[in-house]
Parts: sequence; C-alpha cells; structure tokens
Amino acid sequence: MSQNRMKCLVAALLATAALGARAADDEIKVGACQPITGRFAFAGVNINAGLQDYLNYANEQKLVKGKKFTYFYEDSGYDTDKAVATFKKIMAQHSPVIMYGESTGLGKAIAPELNSRYKVLYASASFSSELANPATHPYSFLSGPSYADMFGVLLEYIAKNPKGKGKPKVAFFYSDTEFGKDPIPWARKRAAELGVEVAAEIVTKVGAVDVTTEVLALKKAQPDYVIFQGYVLAPIPEVIRGSRDHGLQTTFMGTFWSVDKTIIDKLGPDAEGYMGVNPYAYWYEDAPGVVAMRKYNEKVHPADAKYRPNSYIQGWFTGMVYVEAARRVVAAGKPVTGDNLKDALAAIQNWDTGGLTGKGGFVSNKYPVGRVYRANVQKGIFEPASDWITVK
Repeated sequence: MSQNRMKCLVAALLATAALGARAADDEIKVGACQPITGRFAFAGVNINAGLQDYLNYANEQKLVKGKKFTYFYEDSGYDTDKAVATFKKIMAQHSPVIMYGESTGLGKAIAPELNSRYKVLYASASFSSELANPATHPYSFLSGPSYADMFGVLLEYIAKNPKGKGKPKVAFFYSDTEFGKDPIPWARKRAAELGVEVAAEIVTKVGAVDVTTEVLALKKAQPDYVIFQGYVLAPIPEVIRGSRDHGLQTTFMGTFWSVDKTIIDKLGPDAEGYMGVNPYAYWYEDAPGVVAMRKYNEKVHPADAKYRPNSYIQGWFTGMVYVEAARRVVAAGKPVTGDNLKDALAAIQNWDTGGLTGKGGFVSNKYPVGRVYRANVQKGIFEPASDWITVK
C-alpha cells in the first residue's frame, strides 16, 4: 500500500471515529427493565408506552438542546431475580446514564451496586418510602409522592371533612405485602397528629375474594372513612359491596394503584362516592400538559388516543422528570452523568408541569404532590375533590 493511500485510510478512520464520538456525545441513553409480562403486565405495558412516548416527544420538540434520547428496554417479567439480571445486561450492553425499574424489589436489590458501581439516575413503578431515602438510595427517586405521602393527602382531607361532631374515624384496610404495609406506621402517626382516630386496621391476603369477616369488622368499627392500600382491584369491589349490604355509610378511599377509572367500570353504581389520591391529572382533564399528551397520542397512536390509564401517565411523567433533569445539566454546561443528573433533580423546585401534576419540586428524592378525586358514576370518571396538595 502506498504512503498516500495509507494516509487517506488513517484519515478516514479518524473521521469515522470522530463522527462516532460526536454521535455518542449527542445521545442520552435511557434503559428500562419493564414488566411487559407477569402479574404486573397490565401496568408495565402502559408505563413502558408512556415513558417511551415522552422521550420521543422530547426528541421531536428538541427539549434538550443538542441531545437526543435513545431508549432501550427489556421484559423483566415482574420477577426480581430476572429483573436484576436484565438490569445488569442493559448496563453492560448500552451503558445508559438513566434507568427505569419494575418494582420495589428490584430497587432494593440493585441499591448497593447502583450506589458504588453504576451511579445512574434511577426511577421505578414503585412509590415505596424506602426508595426515596437519599441516605440509602441517593440515585433513586419517586416520580410522585410516596405511599405514605398519599396517605398524608387523604388524612389531611379527612381531618378537614369530619362527618360528625367528634373526631373523624378511619380504618386502614391493607394487604399483607410490602406494598400494603409500607405506609402504615407513618399513617398511624400522621392520623394522631391530625386528630383522626384509627378505628380499625384490617389485613388480608392480596387479591382476597372472601372478605365476609373483614366486612363484619368494618361494621363493628363503624369508620367514617376506609383507606385501601396494597391492592389494585380485588378485593376492593367485594368489600364495598359487602359493606353496602350491611348498611355502612362509610366513604371508601384508595391510593394511586386503586384509582384508575377501571374501578368505576367494575363497581358500577357502587362506585358512587369512592375517593382516592392521584399524583397526576387524568387523561380526560383539560390542563395544557394533559392536552399536549393527548395530541401526541392522536398523532402517533390514534387507535389508543381515546383513553390512557394512570400507569401510562406515570410513565409519561417519569420521562418528563428525566428530560427536565437532563435539560438542566446540559444548560449548565456539564456532562450528562448520573451524579450531575441526581444533583439537577434535587434542584427542581416550583416546577410547572402544565397541570399534569401540581406545581412543586423534589424533596428527599420524591415529588410529594397529589390531589383527592371522587368518582362520578354517571360520567364514568374521577373528578377533583381538592386542590393539589403538597405533603410537608
């Protein structure tokens, strides 16, 4: 090979390498372990769609100057062992600076290596209080309030809306799972601070159907309000119908996973008056951020644009957080790293999300804002029963 040809070849190789480096510089990689199959697939499919859609929307709108988001995901099956292996596989193959995980279990399992080795910004489908502890999970955040915060929103509402002359009475009705038990110790303390009496605590297996004993316990306690935790659907309809059969005038409430409109569809007339806390506006609301989300779906997914569930909106909002953190890092002229992203996240305050959620900021790695909604059976939707509430 002549000397000139050798020089040309070297120059071409260097140019190709430079282009590759520049392309990598322009790219922000986001990975995800999503429960596309398994018992949480009903939510995982929608969370995945919402997250992917917002990252594509951010690219389309050029929300982070000079950067493009690339999204990699794999099915983790809602199995912690498989999810850990999937997490490590994605990290090894793609080296993303942002990761999404399927569950509380995965967040806890990867924490030691996330903190010491990977150091990437991490969020998940979970609202576990533990994952929002900056001392033990500095790279993790909740894209909303914790389950305890959600209880706080509901308890504040109860304290302000007593049904009689004495203390309002509440019953905690929860599953014997980590999901169910997570907020209960804090909720007991907060209820006492607010002057709300905890009249009963009832625990069942997740998905329990025969709840005769539990309904009789509610009848004996006669609470003004009942808050469900640790369930998605069953046994909530069975408890409400059984209570109505026994003449209870209790107001039933739920946290995020039990306030999708499917519970109204399932309960029918028995859903009237059912309430709950949602960190996000519903698909059919008219806030600018929700309208923009709907319009994007009308353009890209016209077949799905009639309605998207809460889990889709959680994925969309998580994408908003990722993009906002990256935007701030880039605007500050810093490299997009896990450390810089987590620092930028902590600085997000008084953030206007276009009404997708209330204006607020991150406190202790969570966004502690929610609103109380009430079921309107005639319309088949949930309607706001309070303003946006920030839990102190």
